[in-house]
Amino acid sequence: MSRPEPIFDAVVRIDKLPASGRSIAVQADEAARQAIAEAMHILSVERFTADLTVSPLRGGLRAFGHLDATVTQASVISFEPVAEVISEPIDRVFLPAPREKQAPAAGAEIFIDLESDDFPDHIDGPEVDLSALLLETLALALDPYPRLPGESLQSLGVSTASEKESPFAKLARLKGENGDKK
Repeated sequence: MSRPEPIFDAVVRIDKLPASGRSIAVQADEAARQAIAEAMHILSVERFTADLTVSPLRGGLRAFGHLDATVTQASVISFEPVAEVISEPIDRVFLPAPREKQAPAAGAEIFIDLESDDFPDHIDGPEVDLSALLLETLALALDPYPRLPGESLQSLGVSTASEKESPFAKLARLKGENGDKK
């Protein structure tokens, strides 16, 4: 099964990574920003940059740095464009997946650090595609309910009353508006 083609190139080979690590700078071009917007189901991505430092760690690697983006989403209320500036730190560890012969024996103790913020990601093979990490970071940073300042359902004249008005109350209100015509 083939993997989908990444939107932009941010592949790091662990076996070619110097012991001191290396820096990776990503600056998405127009085509990549359009592909990111389509993947995120948002209107547009005006800016997408990331600066990462990648260093070897226990047979895997650690990627840390920063993602900066400017995006436009549709308001959940009026569907008008809403601009959002995103600035997110990144710190992720990628370790080789445990091999079957190295799997813990049945009944063996396994130490899991519950105080840790994140468990490491497992990788198969000598490459890590950091584009997936950057897209995941962007997706998690997006406002799930974008709206313009001061925008609400009430400002659009939509009632949010949770109680339904009975049909008889509606008829009485209509009768009062039209007056008694007998």
